[in-house]
Amino acid sequence: MTEQCDRTTERRLRKELGKISHASFGWGGYQDAQLGLSLSFTMRGSGVNTFIGNWGIERSEYCKWTEEDRLRLLGEAVMKLGSMLTMAHKTDVTQLVGVPVELTLDGNMLHDWRLLEEVL
Repeated sequence: MTEQCDRTTERRLRKELGKISHASFGWGGYQDAQLGLSLSFTMRGSGVNTFIGNWGIERSEYCKWTEEDRLRLLGEAVMKLGSMLTMAHKTDVTQLVGVPVELTLDGNMLHDWRLLEEVL
């Protein structure tokens, strides 16, 4: 049964070419309470957004995440941004606007994306 579900999911995924239309690093994500990289992509007739980061707020005793989780995920976001800047030959997050990307969509939801290194 799992194999059938996997094949169904694969058929729904589609690739689109697009570009980064907005890039910023700061407060965003869920209720603007997370710190990280906000990206918007445009493609043929539509667009999607993504956020890479984690909670920027101080942890309370009711949180399900630990301070170590927060530091790890924020560190991963900065490392991903550093890799993107290097790959795109840019020095600032705002310079990523206009960089070409390949988007993988599941219906209208962003499943994955990558910079198109081969055209940079």
